[in-house]
Amino acid sequence: MALLKDGRPQADEYTDVSAAADPAARGPVLVSLTQWREHRAALLARDERLGLRLQSDEKPASVSDDLQHFDLVALEFPTFRDGRAYSSARLLRERYGYAGELRAVGDVLLEQLHFMHRVGFNSFELDTDDAAREWQIAASDISVWYQPTGDGRRTAVENRHGLADAAPRRQAAVR
Repeated sequence: MALLKDGRPQADEYTDVSAAADPAARGPVLVSLTQWREHRAALLARDERLGLRLQSDEKPASVSDDLQHFDLVALEFPTFRDGRAYSSARLLRERYGYAGELRAVGDVLLEQLHFMHRVGFNSFELDTDDAAREWQIAASDISVWYQPTGDGRRTAVENRHGLADAAPRRQAAVR
């Protein structure tokens, strides 16, 4: 599995203990929502970075008051046809103001990277030998957007009507 963060391949510093019975590993760990709930005090007492892995049926609202404790939130794509993590990513960024690393994990495909990035993902676990090349393909694939998001890019309608400041206003309103 290759990790791509901010468009560049990187080593994963986190140990994914989300399937383990006991999340007590050394170093930065990625825990499940159940582990967070059961071991919250012990996890907070650690002097290490902490990540949370949410399954596609687990809502960001369930941890909205705790987001300041997580340096990483990983959202699961159990299959490429399950798009619930797109909604969760957008909620985390735009409604709850999460500014940390937002990682797409699971069935993450090249064809979806661009759209994942648009809703707030900035890192991706990819089953590929050349993650940087896949990012280049995804980043150059689309140049006109119809849907507004919080990423600050102007939509086709804003471009057509010369609404130069609409995207920054929209982005500021979301925060």
